[in-house]
Amino acid sequence: MKTIKGTIAWIVIGLTWVTAIVLYDGMPARMATHWNASGVADGYAGKVFALFLIPAIMLLLQGLFVLIPKIDPLRKNIEAFRSQLEGFALLLSAFMAYVFALTMLWSKGSVFSMTVALMPALAIMFYGIGSLLKGIKRNWFVGIRTPWTMSSDVVWDKTHALGSRLLKLSGVVILAGVALPQYAIWFMVGPILTSTLVTVVYSYKVFKKENK
Repeated sequence: MKTIKGTIAWIVIGLTWVTAIVLYDGMPARMATHWNASGVADGYAGKVFALFLIPAIMLLLQGLFVLIPKIDPLRKNIEAFRSQLEGFALLLSAFMAYVFALTMLWSKGSVFSMTVALMPALAIMFYGIGSLLKGIKRNWFVGIRTPWTMSSDVVWDKTHALGSRLLKLSGVVILAGVALPQYAIWFMVGPILTSTLVTVVYSYKVFKKENK
C-alpha cells in the first residue's frame, strides 16, 4: 500500500512496536490481557506476550491487506474499491492502536472500565466501516460474505447498501451507550448482532427475489 492511507497505517503499526519496546522495562511482569463484560481485568499474561501481541496482530493484518489484491480470485473488482480497502486497513490499525494504548494505561495503574473506554473507538470504527462498505465490490475477503452475496453482484450491492446504513446506525447506538455505562456491553453487542442477522436474512431474501 503506497497511498497516504497505507503509509499512515504502517506508521501507526511502527509506533506501537516502538512504544512496546520503549515501555518494556517499566512494565510489570504480568499484564492484563482480557477484561470481562463489566470492563474489569480477568485475564493476565507475561509482559512479552501482553506487550507484543497487539503489534504483532496489527502487522499480520496489514500484511494480509497488502496481499489481498494479489490473491483474491476477484482481484479485478478490488481495483474498483482499493481506496476503501486501504480505509478498512487504516481504521483497523487505528482501533487496535487505541486498544494497545488502553492496555498500557491499565498496566501502568490507571483505573477505568475497559468496556466504556472502548465504546467511542468502536463507534467510530463501525461508523467508518459503514461509510466505506457501500462502495466495495464482490470479493472473497472484505465485506458481507454470505452464500447469496457471493453468488450475485446484484445481491452483493443491495446487501451492502443496507449493511452500510446499519453499521453507521450501530456506531451511533454504541456511542450513545457511553451515557449508560451500566448497560455498555449491550449497547455494543446488541447493534452488532442485530446488523449481522438482518443483513444475512436480507441477502437471502434478495437472492430469492432475483432468482424467481
